Amino acid sequence: MDSNNQIETCLSRKSSEGKPQIFTTLRNIDLNLLTIFEAVYVHKGIVNAAKVLNLTPSAISQSIQKLRVIFPDPLFIRKGQGVTPTAFAMHLHEYISQGLESILGALDIEGSYDKQRTITIATTPSVGALVLPVIYRAIKTHYPQLLLRNPPISDAENQLSQFQTDLIIDNMFCTNRTVQHHVLFTDNMVLICREGNPLLSLEDDR
Repeated sequence: MDSNNQIETCLSRKSSEGKPQIFTTLRNIDLNLLTIFEAVYVHKGIVNAAKVLNLTPSAISQSIQKLRVIFPDPLFIRKGQGVTPTAFAMHLHEYISQGLESILGALDIEGSYDKQRTITIATTPSVGALVLPVIYRAIKTHYPQLLLRNPPISDAENQLSQFQTDLIIDNMFCTNRTVQHHVLFTDNMVLICREGNPLLSLEDDR
């Protein structure tokens, strides 16, 4: 069973009569755990999440342990001073982040503040590292009410057609005529090696 199917199974268990047990399931889950999951995911660490949520690292760790009981996955793997999400956690993040955004939108009934909108730009890790810092600064300067989400590219055409993302920035050429695409920028590939490397001859250079 792949990650998506596991998540759907965990979030929408069926009763023997075939009716969703949504209320029973939600009653048995502390929804604060989902907020803690998002904080750890976004800030890439137990300590960082604890600072943001004004909790102790121990409390954050205990919450992640509870989530590991609910979802059959370790969710986060320790890496250096922080943590890195598993493939399951990356898929789970998509469900939780959208759910939390919907809840926040529902709570803004009176419209007492400008409702934040979200723009979703999917990229590969290498392209994202190159372009997202510039995009993020531009958004914060000119459109501070916007929230930026950056999911990974899985199936570009499907993500666009299913409205899972607003834009995709990739280094792969798009051949689908139903998808509008533009060249954002061009770059040169550079090969670096030591001087005198026998693999590089004058003939190869030509």
